[in-house]
Amino acid sequence: MDLAAIVKALNLKVGCGGNALNREVKGGYVGDLLSDVIANSQEGHVWITRQIHQNIVAVASLKDLAAIILVQGSEPAPDTLEKATREGIPILIATDPGFEVAGKIYKLIST
Repeated sequence: MDLAAIVKALNLKVGCGGNALNREVKGGYVGDLLSDVIANSQEGHVWITRQIHQNIVAVASLKDLAAIILVQGSEPAPDTLEKATREGIPILIATDPGFEVAGKIYKLIST
């Protein structure tokens, strides 16, 4: 399943990276501790988090993640959006809590 389908199904707001929504999503990871995400996420995963600072972009780029999904309507800091745009990392925004976002995405990609 690609990011565009997930954006549509979950009614996500695209903060940046709208030109990369054709990227395939292979799985996901939920967490706010950057070192944990580095250790345990995998290429092609979406990362579900409440973190909004620019270090999330560095982690997503390092791990070649498909996108970062911010939950509970969290808006990324302006410097985060700038860095994500430069790095080609989509940032998506969900109004739902992380638990619900993760469940919906799991259901979508596992069918």
